Amino acid sequence: MATLRELKGRIGSVRSSEKITGAMKMISSAKMHKAEQALRQLQPFRGQIETIIANLAASDAAFSSPLMESRPVEKLTLVVWGSDDGLCGAYNVNIFKQLLQRLTLYRGLYGEGLEITVIPVGSKMAKAVGKLNLEGVKTADAEGVDSKSTDKAVTAFTNRLRDMFLNGETDRVDTLYMGFHSVSRQRVEAQQLLPVTQEVFAADQGKATDRPYIFEPSAEVIFRRVLPMYLMAVMQDIFTENRASEQAARVMAMQSANDNAKKLLDQLQLEYNKLRQAAITTELLDILGGQVK
Repeated sequence: MATLRELKGRIGSVRSSEKITGAMKMISSAKMHKAEQALRQLQPFRGQIETIIANLAASDAAFSSPLMESRPVEKLTLVVWGSDDGLCGAYNVNIFKQLLQRLTLYRGLYGEGLEITVIPVGSKMAKAVGKLNLEGVKTADAEGVDSKSTDKAVTAFTNRLRDMFLNGETDRVDTLYMGFHSVSRQRVEAQQLLPVTQEVFAADQGKATDRPYIFEPSAEVIFRRVLPMYLMAVMQDIFTENRASEQAARVMAMQSANDNAKKLLDQLQLEYNKLRQAAITTELLDILGGQVK
């Protein structure tokens, strides 16, 4: 049975842990709101690009791009996002489980001869992916980027993936990341980045306006300029959503840890009070016993 001194020491440790988790929750919450704000700031840019594409798609003009070239998939690249830091609950585990399911799905779609290259973004995901030992699956480094990268690094990374596709190093590029919906709701999402499909334009048809447009210099030239910008906007969104989701997961993990610390503190405090009351009662009995003698 624990002594009063031991219980007092445990109570002090739990109180310290409670303060630490509370502070970490506040920090993560601030970072999450910052990522949310960045996500909102990206929306007008992506929305304008999608509107341009929608108007191009709604016109009678014919256009194409090397980024839309569909070919037999023999080599596939999957970019998967995770975190660089820990203490975010099952965040990385949930993404990794979906990664394994996607690899199985690709084998079913394209056969056992498919060559898959996994590019993990974030040190935690890189560590997990590095332990994969599957035939036909190799890992490549996400050079120059991590889960916290912004602007120039993301642009360079997107250009690298685009060049890999255009040079024939890969026939398809997919992304796997944690989509941000709210503080309490994040969901693993997968989408095809390259080649860009007609379904993307079909989804944007509702953004087209009824006003007549004159394309200058031509719809083809505009389309070829806008499409790389669209890829850049998508990639910026993914990095930002993943960053917001990571912090949201950390907020929830720290909240859970804080709640557990409070419960444990209540239990220890109750045990301490009982033991202290028992000690006082024993001392009083000893005093009364001495007086009777």
